Amino acid sequence: MAKKRVLVEFGMGTSLRREDYTQAASRALKDALWHNSINMAELFGFEKSAMIIDAKIGCAKPDQVDVAELKKIFPYGQPNIIVEEGGLDVNAPHRNGNTVIANAAIIVSFDMEPAQ
Repeated sequence: MAKKRVLVEFGMGTSLRREDYTQAASRALKDALWHNSINMAELFGFEKSAMIIDAKIGCAKPDQVDVAELKKIFPYGQPNIIVEEGGLDVNAPHRNGNTVIANAAIIVSFDMEPAQ
């Protein structure tokens, strides 16, 4: 069997005041998920648990993201989450601190037989 990509979605999330990188990443993942209403597992005749979910998060401070907390967002499937430097921190001029922006890409795949 071969891992076959069937869907890619993108999202953006923010933490406006608390500089919470996990919250921004969580909102980015949820934003990406809410863009998708396709029932991929049923479309290909798989159980939802067979979904291979590769999520990539970009934020300015990846070491401050709680990946275990992000995995709780996915109700099924096999999530693999990678957090790397990206996103954006925007200085908040009216207070000390930044607004945190995170970006997410979610790739859904299944183990499938190659087409003949």
